Amino acid sequence: MNAKFVSVEDDAGKVTRYVRHANGGGLVAPGASVPESTRIGPMTYVEPGAKVGSGCRIGHGSWIDRDATIGERAIIGDGVRIGRGTVVGNRANIGSHSRIGSGVLIEHGVQVHADSAIPDGGEVLAVGKRAPRRAQGKGRQRQQTRGRVAA
Repeated sequence: MNAKFVSVEDDAGKVTRYVRHANGGGLVAPGASVPESTRIGPMTYVEPGAKVGSGCRIGHGSWIDRDATIGERAIIGDGVRIGRGTVVGNRANIGSHSRIGSGVLIEHGVQVHADSAIPDGGEVLAVGKRAPRRAQGKGRQRQQTRGRVAA
């Protein structure tokens, strides 16, 4: 782990040069935003365009895909996959070995249990909250419910 840069070639033959993060040794791609106060575990990849908030802890072997946003002081366990464009709120806690799809919204302070799976486009709301109402038909309202996974 002495090398400051690590080059990785993907299946398509594109080479990305990652920088080792000073706090934990994880690999951060060019264009990703990770503050010094965040701990990125070894063998964790943060892809281009991802934004990680201050004071976060991301475990060993996790993967933060492109354009994902992780809120301040969030905790991400070991071996977690965060999909493209996903938003994880401040102080959220995602258990180890969870799979979070693309375009998912996880609200502030939510805890997702270990080994959970949230499909693409899903929402995890805080306890006691409901998804917003949608108009349906002749001005009637109906309650829209979405995936409340381990909230």
